[in-house]
Amino acid sequence: MNKNIRNILATALLIVGNAVAVSAQNKYVGGDISLLPTNETWGARYLDKDGRAIDDLLSFFKQEGGMNAMRVRLFVAPEKYNGSDKDANACQDLEYVKALGKRIKDAVLDFMLDFHYSDTWADPAKQWTPADWAQLSDDELQTKIYEYTKECLTTLKEAGAEPDMIQTGNEISYGMLWGPYQADESQLKKCYTNSPAANWTRFTNLLKQAGKACREVCPQAKIILHTERATQVNVLTNFYDMMKQAGVDYDIIGLSYYPIWHSTIATLETAIRTLETKYADKQIMVVELGCPYSWLPSDKEYTPAYDATEAGQQQFTSDLITMLNRHTGVTGLFWWWMEYNAYPWETTHRNNWWYAPLFNSNTGKAMPAFYEMKNFSPNTANIQQLSYTSRPDDWYTFDGMRLSKKPIKRGYYINNKMKVAVK
Repeated sequence: MNKNIRNILATALLIVGNAVAVSAQNKYVGGDISLLPTNETWGARYLDKDGRAIDDLLSFFKQEGGMNAMRVRLFVAPEKYNGSDKDANACQDLEYVKALGKRIKDAVLDFMLDFHYSDTWADPAKQWTPADWAQLSDDELQTKIYEYTKECLTTLKEAGAEPDMIQTGNEISYGMLWGPYQADESQLKKCYTNSPAANWTRFTNLLKQAGKACREVCPQAKIILHTERATQVNVLTNFYDMMKQAGVDYDIIGLSYYPIWHSTIATLETAIRTLETKYADKQIMVVELGCPYSWLPSDKEYTPAYDATEAGQQQFTSDLITMLNRHTGVTGLFWWWMEYNAYPWETTHRNNWWYAPLFNSNTGKAMPAFYEMKNFSPNTANIQQLSYTSRPDDWYTFDGMRLSKKPIKRGYYINNKMKVAVK
C-alpha cells in the first residue's frame, strides 16, 4: 500500500476512534437504585442468569450490563411526611444518599442525583412543598431552594459523592413546590399550559436558584430538567419553551417512559423527534424506564404491545433501544428500580410486589432485559470487536496501547473488553 494512503487511512481511523471515545464519554446507561441498601438489608439474594450468586452488584451492573451510571433520589425530610399515601420506600434523606452516592462513585460509576424537593414522591400529580418550607413566601422559597441545594451538594462533594448529573426536580411537567399537602387546590401554584404567567415566573425563578447552586458547587455536573408527558407533545414543548423564554440554565431534557402510562415506543419516538428538532442544543435522556415482566397494574392507562413476561420485557427493551439508537441526541437510558428483588420471599418479607424490575423475584436471577441494556451502552459498542485480551488485570488506552498497570490518570480506558472511567 502506498505510504501516503496508509497515512491518510491512519489519520482517518484516529479521527473515528477519537469520535467514538468522545461519544462514549457522553452516553450513559444504568438505573435508579435508590432502594439498593434497603433491599440488601431485607436479605434479597441476587443471582446472574445462570443462577450464580452476585457478590458485588455494582460491579455486576458494570461488567455484565455494560452500565456506567446510577441514579438516586433525594427527599428533604421524609420522616416528616404524614399524608395518607405515606410510603416507606420514600426514605432517601441526605445521610442515606451520601452513603449510597459514595458507593457509586467508589465503583467508578457516574452518579445522577434526583432532587425531589419534597418530603415524599414528587410527580406530575403531586409536588408537595416540604413541611419545613410550607410557610415560606415565594421570595423566601427561592432563597431556601438555593441554600438547600447548595448545602446538599456541598455535603455530598465533601463525602466523595459528587454528582455528575443533577435533576433539579422530579417529573416537574406541571411545576413544583405547589404548596403543602392537601392545601386548597385553588391555592396551589401549578403550571399548566393555561396557568397564570405568575405561576410560571415563580416556578422558573425556583429552577434558576436551584441551577445556580448546582453550577457553584458542581460546575462540571450536567443539569437535567425532568418531565413526564411523552403522550402530550404540546405539553412538553410548552414546558421547554417556557424554560427558554425565562432563561433557565440546564443541559439535558429528561423523560420518563413506561409503556403502561406513555403508550407505544412510536409515541415516545414522536416526542423525541420533536424535542431534537426544537431544542437541538440539549441532550435527551430517558431517566426513568420500566416495563412489566409479571403482571399489569390496575392503574395502567395503556395495555403494552408486549406480554408481561420475561420474553415480552426483553423484546420491549430490545425494540426500545433500537429506536433510541437511531437518535444521536439521546444520550442516556435509566431503568427505574431495576434492583428490586423479593427473592427469597420468606426472608425478605415483602408486603408488595414491583412488577417491572430487572431481577425475577421468583428466582432472584437477572432477567434477559437486563442483558439487553448493554446494547445502548458505550461500554460494548465498538469495543467487542477489538482484539484486546480480556484478562482482568489488562488495561488499554482507546488507541490500543497496553498499560503496565491500572491507570491513575483520570480518563476512559479499556479493561476486560469494557470502557471504564478512572476518576
